[in-house]
Amino acid sequence: MTIAWLAPLFLWLKAFHVIAVISWMAALLYLPRLYVYHCETARGSAESERFKVMERRLLKMIATPAMIGAWLFGILLVLTPGGVDWHAGWWHVKLLAVILMSGFHGALSRWRKDFLADANRRSQRFYRIANEVPAVLMVIIVIMVIVRPF
Repeated sequence: MTIAWLAPLFLWLKAFHVIAVISWMAALLYLPRLYVYHCETARGSAESERFKVMERRLLKMIATPAMIGAWLFGILLVLTPGGVDWHAGWWHVKLLAVILMSGFHGALSRWRKDFLADANRRSQRFYRIANEVPAVLMVIIVIMVIVRPF
């Protein structure tokens, strides 16, 4: 199914999609780093409370709105005539990677709640490794969209 009136807006939709994705990725790459540093602080300290504010603002004011924008503009691009070759396989892989990225976003939100309750049980090493997840997914997504290997 496509929506014909979206065709003249295709480049605008693509531009706003890319802007939203860049903002979302920036947040997803930075938030786990904040968690790494938050692990180093004493529970209940002023520094810990400052990290809680930073994490909340990054998640609620940048990451979540950017994710919503990426999904919204992505869906509109898919609904634009000629936006997707439904017989190609690349978009299935891209969609799976975006779903996984959204799940990682949810995990970051859950981990923030642990820090908020001073109940984090994960190590700095855990968050350092988690910090690589969005980068790997980003590589997969970009290759699928630009190279379209299948």
